[in-house]
Amino acid sequence: MNKVRHSMPIASNSAAIAAPVPQIRLYLEELKATRDLEFAHYDDLHRWSVTDLEGFWRSIWDYDRIESRTPFSAMLGADTMPGARWCEGAEVSYARHVFRHAAAADSAGQPAIVAVNERGEQRTLGWAELKRQSASLALELRRRGVGRGDRVAAYLPNIAEAVVGLLACASLGAIWSLCSPDMGTNAVLDRLRQTEPKALIAVDGVFYAGKAMDRSACVAEICAALPCIEALFVIESGFGAGAVSGAVAFEAAIARDDAEVAGFEPEWLPFDHPLWILYSSGTTGLPKAIVHGHGGVLLATAAGRLHFDLGPSYESNNFGDRFHWFSATGWVMWNIQVGGLLSGTTICLFDGSPSGTKAEPDWTRLWRFAAESGVTWFGAGAAFFASCRKAGLDVAGLDGLHRVRALGSTGSPLPPDVQRWGSAQFAAIGRPDIWWCNVSGGTEIAAAFLAGNPELPDTPGRLQCRHLGAAIEAWDERGQAVIGEVGELVCTRPFPSMPLYFWGDEDGGRYRDSYFAEWPGIWRHGDWLTIGTYGSCTISGRSDATINRHGLRMGTAEIYAAVERLPEIVDTMIIDVEREDGDSTLIMFVVPAKGRAVDPAMEQAIASAIRSSLSPRFVPDHLIEAPGIPHTLSGKKQELPIKRLFAGWPVTKVISADATATPEVLPWYIDRAQRWNGAGDRM
Repeated sequence: MNKVRHSMPIASNSAAIAAPVPQIRLYLEELKATRDLEFAHYDDLHRWSVTDLEGFWRSIWDYDRIESRTPFSAMLGADTMPGARWCEGAEVSYARHVFRHAAAADSAGQPAIVAVNERGEQRTLGWAELKRQSASLALELRRRGVGRGDRVAAYLPNIAEAVVGLLACASLGAIWSLCSPDMGTNAVLDRLRQTEPKALIAVDGVFYAGKAMDRSACVAEICAALPCIEALFVIESGFGAGAVSGAVAFEAAIARDDAEVAGFEPEWLPFDHPLWILYSSGTTGLPKAIVHGHGGVLLATAAGRLHFDLGPSYESNNFGDRFHWFSATGWVMWNIQVGGLLSGTTICLFDGSPSGTKAEPDWTRLWRFAAESGVTWFGAGAAFFASCRKAGLDVAGLDGLHRVRALGSTGSPLPPDVQRWGSAQFAAIGRPDIWWCNVSGGTEIAAAFLAGNPELPDTPGRLQCRHLGAAIEAWDERGQAVIGEVGELVCTRPFPSMPLYFWGDEDGGRYRDSYFAEWPGIWRHGDWLTIGTYGSCTISGRSDATINRHGLRMGTAEIYAAVERLPEIVDTMIIDVEREDGDSTLIMFVVPAKGRAVDPAMEQAIASAIRSSLSPRFVPDHLIEAPGIPHTLSGKKQELPIKRLFAGWPVTKVISADATATPEVLPWYIDRAQRWNGAGDRM
């Protein structure tokens, strides 16, 4: 297979303002001291990490000081996909790995969690208090019969109680499963009916985008539909319309502070014992219930912190670091953010809308939270940064943002002009060296396949490098690796946080069909990837939503980058609908800015932008003004479901309103698709 060599040496960022020594630099120093290994270039380090999996992952185990009560003979016993066997015989614990930081962090005055809601109410949770609350809840769960292998579901927003719930479950060997309360009841049941939780932790109301919303009726409906639930814990938000029958107050469950709580220790668990269940977006059919293990998540997160550059907030090198990634609890980035605790880093949670109300959006809201909470590492979806730029945001007037040293983006490709805009914003407040850590991975691996490195050059609109330990290549249709060309993103060797299995997939057929059907033994991720000559990468969108115009392929993200910089456009979505004659029709849905319309002038501007940036082949055949663009709960445009609607698929097999963040626009698309299928391309 073709390999890539980076021409830039690995060197410290001399322009940084009081920057910590990067974790990847500290790791390289340890490799030299303990293994006599040196790498002059990042691509050399990456090549070693994917060819010597045993040596690399052992070095990560040692660097992160992962503990096991029992020894293991081999890091990777079965080098196959699916079915890789990691660290057989080892016993580990996600919760123990978190709480090992408690004494040192509390002694240094560094909190575990800073949590702020949309109304500006702030809570700070110390490490010892986080441990006490988790132990109290774990003992209460155990008293109610919850133990190893039992599922505990949660219906919670991005609040500290969700972190407590995860750690309590991890301490017992129970399996955590979290749904966001902005999901509809049917979407929640589509997930929880599969996994049959024994206990449910829920909130009776939420406050979002300036509105208080009751959730008590939803909680009651969920419980009524799931007779498997034997214990219900409810957090009283103040927004619930009434009491939920049979509920135990969550506050009481975490209130114990006695000798048994003080003496509680998380259980040691087999390396591949299930930690949590994450769910795919559920845009077509039932969402996949993806099971990850304690050990795989620990290993992948340990390697990931080299790319995220996260270290203990209580040590001098990273003193005072605070990690924030804006996320709903139904998105894997919530798990990634909580994973900051594994490295001893303070995490900052925001519960609410990043822009306030829809009627009067304020895109400074999340930045003010970051400034007031002392955030040093700020992550969000690419759509958030694009919206800030489009709104004309200026961060210069926000005191405290100069502490931010890193910006992270994921969820969809970040346009290069948006990244340059963000860099200019921070340069204006004294941070000319702001580092962008653009990452791409997914729910499937609870980690990144493509990531950042603070010692590599800035790459606007691209991802700086392939993740250590991830044997990522771009393959053409013949299964050959390509450089500088668009190909399928594949992983050719096992990665420790690949799913253990899908819940309920008894023979593993659904798992194999999802990732290994195209090339047996090779993980096909479902993204279009271009690996550049010097190792940086570009994701061009989902490979199953790619536009192919007469043999020339183009990722949808590149088309969006070309047109969405136009000030008269708020949002767009493009689909390529095949016709019976073997050709296809390219349709672009456009949401104009207030006071604008899809008129000849806009059509000309869009066509010109695509011609000049990409190719005349990708100028849409139809521009249709739309009331909004359907997005998943994690912010991705729902291209494939809408494409299938226009291809004539039944609505019930294509899209679930409960699994979309914008259900109000779906009836419009359903009507348009029906008209399309009745009138061809004459709409």
